[in-house]
Amino acid sequence: MTNKFERALGEGGFGVVYHGCVNGTQQVAVKVELLMRVHHINLVSLIGYCDEGDHLALIYEYMPNGDLKQHLSGERGVFVLSWENRLRITVDAALGLEYLHTGCIPPIVHRGIKTTNILLDQNFQAKLADFGLSRSFPTGNETYVSTVVAGTPGYLDPEYYQTNWLTEKSDIYSFGIVLLEIITNQPIIQQFRENPHLVEWISHMIRKGDIRNIMDPNLHQNYDIGSVWKAIEVAMSCVSPSSAGRPTMSRVATDLKECLISEISSVRENLDMESKSSINYSMDLYTEVIPKAR
Repeated sequence: MTNKFERALGEGGFGVVYHGCVNGTQQVAVKVELLMRVHHINLVSLIGYCDEGDHLALIYEYMPNGDLKQHLSGERGVFVLSWENRLRITVDAALGLEYLHTGCIPPIVHRGIKTTNILLDQNFQAKLADFGLSRSFPTGNETYVSTVVAGTPGYLDPEYYQTNWLTEKSDIYSFGIVLLEIITNQPIIQQFRENPHLVEWISHMIRKGDIRNIMDPNLHQNYDIGSVWKAIEVAMSCVSPSSAGRPTMSRVATDLKECLISEISSVRENLDMESKSSINYSMDLYTEVIPKAR
């Protein structure tokens, strides 16, 4: 289309724009840099595209385990994601988002972070999907883009909604909401709750010190309480009303890795204790069965 990128027309926030030609006659301007430069293990890969008549489509890799929302809601069957697996998924998603914010030049804001856009492969590795609302920052020193508000109610950054100023911190707010969903498995907005919005409800529960009722009951309290508290702290910092009070995505990814390490250590300690108890029980049984010397 571009004759091997022969003629550059200019450069914008999405990268270099090239002159191209479709069907040998129709001249077009081609922005290719955005899709070419975005490659990460925690982002769904673009395989190709379809352009046949009126049929236009982007073709992405297949993710056999569906999206995170389906697993939290039970749509994928009775299998319940353990707390450890949930933390692994949040770390994967955080690393994908960190790459968009810091690994791409200029940085990219996803604008569509939600549980339905976190897909799971055959090994339950999480990857971010659906870049239809993504925005790349213009080159230069700009720290935000002024744009028409777009996103999903509940996940939408209130500061972005009020000012139309889009920054990376808008993604971090949405990610915080995702974290709260993973922790609680509760709807973001539920009118019959005393505090309808999930953030307000959790804030109220934290003030009461009622962490057991915050956690998804499907987990049956099978988790390390320390890693849970840390994850809640991370989530609540992400949903700070002011973007200035929110952490960077790099900080979030680091903190979630610490949560995961804490959970894994706790599980191993419990297994070791169970193993020792089993050995002691076997030894006690052995001494009872063996006849004593006369």
